[in-house]
Amino acid sequence: MYQLPYLIVIALAALIILFTLVWLIQLRTRNAAIIDAVWSMSFPLMTAIYFVLIIGYPPRQWMVLGVVCLWGFRLGLYLLFRTLGYAEDVRYAALREEWGDQQDKRMLSFYYKQAVAAVILSIPFILMMINTTPWISAFEIAGAIICVTGVLGESIADQQLKQFKSVAENKGKIMRSGLWAWSRHPNYFFEWLVWVGFFVMSLSSAWGWTSIFGMLLMYYLLTKRTGIGYTEKQMLKSRGEAFVNYQREVSAFFPRPPKKESPVAG
Repeated sequence: MYQLPYLIVIALAALIILFTLVWLIQLRTRNAAIIDAVWSMSFPLMTAIYFVLIIGYPPRQWMVLGVVCLWGFRLGLYLLFRTLGYAEDVRYAALREEWGDQQDKRMLSFYYKQAVAAVILSIPFILMMINTTPWISAFEIAGAIICVTGVLGESIADQQLKQFKSVAENKGKIMRSGLWAWSRHPNYFFEWLVWVGFFVMSLSSAWGWTSIFGMLLMYYLLTKRTGIGYTEKQMLKSRGEAFVNYQREVSAFFPRPPKKESPVAG
């Protein structure tokens, strides 16, 4: 059985190669946002590597691989199709402007940092797979259910927003129906719920409690850094007072009933 440090090195080497190839692609397309999709799909890749190299309890290993693939490929493919054929996301355009002549070199460094973060966040999958206990625990079943719930919820939120944006009359308006009437960012909430599920699944494994740090890190990133904070800054610029009203009436992250009737607002 491969020990933890060797598994981490192997996974990191695989991601460095993959992310370098993605960086070379974005040199031609000038659309660095493709890394968002590849980052999500890198987790199934790493989990598949762990599955092959680790000798554990096969039913548990299949369960972990299945849940991670369901989440990672669903999100990754959604982001990929949203990226292809469209202009570069304003986040990456802003980075290019900030970095100037050093943008290519610094973008590669940025990609490598994403690779390191992904490997660190994948450690709970290693801990679960090396668990040789010959039965599936209640924690693992409950965690898997939470993960699947998160994937389904995020998929519904993404589809609702996609359908809303596909209607020409909704251009410049704010999505305030479906899950978006209960949370301003239901997609982020359900993404975080997946990581809650990973944490619960890992509680039956030795040192599995350490995966709480990944869950907390994702909460911080989604609510304070690259998620809500950045998105709402852009929405305030483009939607103005209508979005201010939306902020007053609808929860930012955790779903709850809206304070009043929430029709589509312009």
